[in-house]
Amino acid sequence: MAPHDDRSDGAEEAMVAEAEKRPIATIVIVIAMQTEALPLVNRFQLTEDLDSVFPKGVPWVRYHGIYKDLHINIIWPGKDLVSGVDSVGTVSASLVTYASIQALQPDLIINAGTAGGFKVKGACVGDVFLVTDVAFHDRRIPIPVFDLYGVGSKKAFSTPNLAKELDLKVGKLSTGDSLDMSPHDESSILANDATVKDMEGAAVAYVADLLKVPVIFIKAVTDLVDGTKPTAEEFLQNLAAVTAALEKSVIKVVDFINSKCIAEL
Repeated sequence: MAPHDDRSDGAEEAMVAEAEKRPIATIVIVIAMQTEALPLVNRFQLTEDLDSVFPKGVPWVRYHGIYKDLHINIIWPGKDLVSGVDSVGTVSASLVTYASIQALQPDLIINAGTAGGFKVKGACVGDVFLVTDVAFHDRRIPIPVFDLYGVGSKKAFSTPNLAKELDLKVGKLSTGDSLDMSPHDESSILANDATVKDMEGAAVAYVADLLKVPVIFIKAVTDLVDGTKPTAEEFLQNLAAVTAALEKSVIKVVDFINSKCIAEL
């Protein structure tokens, strides 16, 4: 094995520092559902990439275009090839995030979407949260150290100026592959100190961290997980209205990002 070269670490750190001083040029917005994606596609006047940058045969969809000084790419995992429903969940989110980073080399990733919220933590239907931390709640591995790997706690990229300027609520996000919440999930979510739960965020964070791309999370609450209504019923009932709130917040975030460098967020 070759000896570790400290100079390579220093060069990498210098490159990162230099990148943080350059204006953000390319952003990738990962969105799980078509219903959530299309209002933003229309608002930013993006076009679907018919000559896909993704492997042949996958259902993943890229909408892209120029908005102000930014090259915006909205990535939607598309419809499942067997069932025809939106390809939600951590597997599709991981895959499209990895493929998008490899193909597009973005300066910043935004994972935007709807989520369940906890009223005990102050969440209300229609609230939009800027996420501070992410973790998994359904990767239970009760073996020392593996248990920490399973939870996979990570911090979102810190954006104090963005949070202050837009006056968004802030909170922690917990991710799992089920819409409902089992007793095991509930105890893990409590341990994660989460205010909102979704099905993609921590997976996006894992890939972004591996490939050293800053990532932020914008989550709008469709349902109260600890409320009285059935989750699926409340989710579908509020999806359209909450998607409109999500759209407004993402537009504000993108407008704030425009012409700024990473260090100014």
